[in-house]
Amino acid sequence: MIREARSEDEVRLRAIQTDALDEPWPELLGVGIDGPPLVLVLDIGEPLGYALVVPDHPVAYLAEFAIAPGKQGQGLGTTLMHGLLDRLRAGEFETIRLTARADDERARSFYDGFGFSVADELPDHYDDGDGVLLVRDL
Repeated sequence: MIREARSEDEVRLRAIQTDALDEPWPELLGVGIDGPPLVLVLDIGEPLGYALVVPDHPVAYLAEFAIAPGKQGQGLGTTLMHGLLDRLRAGEFETIRLTARADDERARSFYDGFGFSVADELPDHYDDGDGVLLVRDL
């Protein structure tokens, strides 16, 4: 089930954030749980992943997308992304954007599979490397 985050999710989502992301943004997640930004949770008996979106109509910026380690590679990210895209379309967004590490082939392949394309290269975007801006029309 895809749902909006609730305050009782915070401890679990922070654990996923810390374990799954190289450069998490803890302050934004804390604010997002009470919205905005929007935090959607993949809940299968417990939160197993989340998508944190900063809305700027008509654009939605996907700031964080994480699946709990140990649960990755099981299709949960695909389920969460489909739910996120459906939710954004219903919210009358026109475009979704995100940044990814330029050399992260797994993430790039995942986003490519959903029709994201490179809109810009971002030299030194991350503490330890380059990034790319990925964009998809909704």
